[in-house]
Amino acid sequence: MTHSPEGVICLLKGCGMEIVITGSVAYDYLMTFPGKFKEHIIPEKLEAISLSFLVDSLVRRRGGIAPNIAYNLALLGGRPKVFATVGTDFEEYRAWLEARGIDTTYARVIPGELTGSFFATTDRDNAQMASFYPGAMGRAAELSLTELDETPDLVVISPTDPAAMDRYIDECKQFGYRYIYDPSQQIVRVSGETLRFGIEGALALFVNEYEFELVLQKTGMTEEEILAKLEFLVVTLGGKGVRVRYGDKVVETDAVQPRQIVDPTGAGDAFRGGFLTGYSRGWNFEICAQMGALSATYCLESDGPQGQDYTVETYIDRYRANFNDGAVLDELLGQ
Repeated sequence: MTHSPEGVICLLKGCGMEIVITGSVAYDYLMTFPGKFKEHIIPEKLEAISLSFLVDSLVRRRGGIAPNIAYNLALLGGRPKVFATVGTDFEEYRAWLEARGIDTTYARVIPGELTGSFFATTDRDNAQMASFYPGAMGRAAELSLTELDETPDLVVISPTDPAAMDRYIDECKQFGYRYIYDPSQQIVRVSGETLRFGIEGALALFVNEYEFELVLQKTGMTEEEILAKLEFLVVTLGGKGVRVRYGDKVVETDAVQPRQIVDPTGAGDAFRGGFLTGYSRGWNFEICAQMGALSATYCLESDGPQGQDYTVETYIDRYRANFNDGAVLDELLGQ
């Protein structure tokens, strides 16, 4: 028994959640360095480090964590809402996102400001050095979730101005909104107390392996103490896959082998989009993690954080080729 393309798309679109994604919106300036950063770092001279790299290429891409996550949800039939402050240079970006099914109603333009800018240099080992200019993102705390016209099923609190993140967390707790805490790049800027505030009451915490160690260190909490505050914990492990913990159970999923690695920028955001697509349909954590892994690989293979493009059908075909011949997904599709 097979599913028609229309049936597959209807399945993916039919029972998703109303997801609001807070976080940065930015233009990404992406550069490539033909060498390896580690070959130019002298450990005993770190206190006086001063490095400059001559890069081979420079491109500008649409980016920012909120639209990156939203884009990956939209590729799989979602209609997420981006909730963020943007600059006067955003209108072309807005039109591009809307054309791809992303709701930008709550992307507020700040007069006199430019949209944030992310500068990243990637070396031959796919290691990155990056910096971020906030621009309009610095005014994100002026936005309030009270401006939403409808009650969201889920709010994703991803990196933006720290004061804004605190406000959104506080409002989610006040209004009883379920939220996912995704502090990632802001972990180094905020205190352990702030991280604890975000974790306590969250539906889930999303971090990579290194970020999780920083969270443990800064909060003084153990993994078990953190898990006790959440419904589930997601730790991405790069090329080793992902680990999801919930209650006393653990789900571990391998990464999907990329056909080639073009650019790692945005792979973590892509993972979140794939994972949340499965979660919003009520699918189990194994499938959610596998979808996240596959979405991340599509991003690795593309040029820029929103360079990947695929249909639901080709996505499912590749899922089947990588995970148990798609037996679990076949069951979900009624086959």
